[in-house]
Amino acid sequence: MTPLNALDAVAADVRDHPVTLDGTGVFNAMRHIDLLCHLTARMAADSEYQLAPNIADLPPATTLAASTGQLGQAVAHYTQALAPLIALTATKQDTFGQKLDALSHHSSLRVHLQGAGTALAAARTALEVQQPRPAASPPATVPQHGATVRRRA
Repeated sequence: MTPLNALDAVAADVRDHPVTLDGTGVFNAMRHIDLLCHLTARMAADSEYQLAPNIADLPPATTLAASTGQLGQAVAHYTQALAPLIALTATKQDTFGQKLDALSHHSSLRVHLQGAGTALAAARTALEVQQPRPAASPPATVPQHGATVRRRA
C-alpha cells in the first residue's frame, strides 16, 4: 500500500466513524488517534528510508516528511479534542446553566476536529503533489568484442 493509499484508508475510517457526543464519540476519537499514530510512524520510517538509497518506489523524502508533520498535527488536534469531548459526554446538560457552561467545550471540540481535518487534507495534498524524481541514468554500455576465433590444438 502506498503512503497515499494508507492515508486515504485512514481518512475513510475517520469519515465513517465520526466523533459524536454519545457513548461512541470517545471511542471513535481514540480510534482515530491510534490509526493516525500508526500512519505517522510509517510515514516517518518511509521518510528515513528515503535518506538512504531508494529501495522502494516511495515519494521523495521531503514529501513524506511534510506529510508526517501534517499527520502529527492531526494527532495533536485529536488529542486536544479529548478533554472537551469527555467533559461533554460525562456531564449532563439539562439546565440552562449547564448548557451555557458547555458552549466553550463545544467550541473547542469543533475547532480541534476541524483542525484535524485540515491537517489530514494538507497531508493528502502534499502526497498528491509529488516532486519529480531525478531521471535515472541510462545503463552503462558494454563494449562489444569482435568475433572470437577458436584455435585447435
